Amino acid sequence: MIIATGRMFRSVRPFLEQAGIDDPVVCYQGAAVIDPASGTFLLHEPLALESARSVIGLLVALGHSPNCYVNDRLYVDTHTDYSRRYATFQHLPVEEVGDLVTWLAEPPTKLAVVADPADIPALRAAVAEQLADQVYLTTSLPYLLEMGNPAASKGTGLAFVAERLGASIDRIVSFGDGENDIELIDEAGFGIAVADANPILLDRADWVCPSAEVEGVAAVIEAYLDSLR
Repeated sequence: MIIATGRMFRSVRPFLEQAGIDDPVVCYQGAAVIDPASGTFLLHEPLALESARSVIGLLVALGHSPNCYVNDRLYVDTHTDYSRRYATFQHLPVEEVGDLVTWLAEPPTKLAVVADPADIPALRAAVAEQLADQVYLTTSLPYLLEMGNPAASKGTGLAFVAERLGASIDRIVSFGDGENDIELIDEAGFGIAVADANPILLDRADWVCPSAEVEGVAAVIEAYLDSLR
């Protein structure tokens, strides 16, 4: 089983250990593939440094300084109610560094704005208008706008892991529920959206399984395993 997530590795690692998953994990919306046992980055495609500085400068001018992820650590200029809630939700330490543009000395793996869901569309439109060719834009949760390397996605991360494991991408089945799963659904041989997924994903998927509320993904996996017996 391959896990592909938008989360940073240190956030998802406890769940991997609990589930006993030791195959490489796709993190940061595909910008990193990491070995769960050692924490070694097998693939890292960060956002270009100057592009990151431009994005940060634009967002700050709009009143929304982003979360900045470097070396699997999370940095902000100053704590806000949003950053505190995000840190609590993710069970993560957050480090204050002051002016992010001045502080940032190496390409970040990802940037993310945590804001009121009503503010996200306008922020996304502003970044897309000025920096669309320099940044990958996606959303996972209504209050998150995530930005990374335009060449990286969950789809490219999945392709890297498949090649590393010697698996045919055409024989991989993927599951997703958010906009950030579009490339994952497209890349896999058969892409499945859960019934309560983002409408964009429902239109792209090869099939729709029952919703997360009734553990639809688990039901599909169990049915497949039963068919092998």
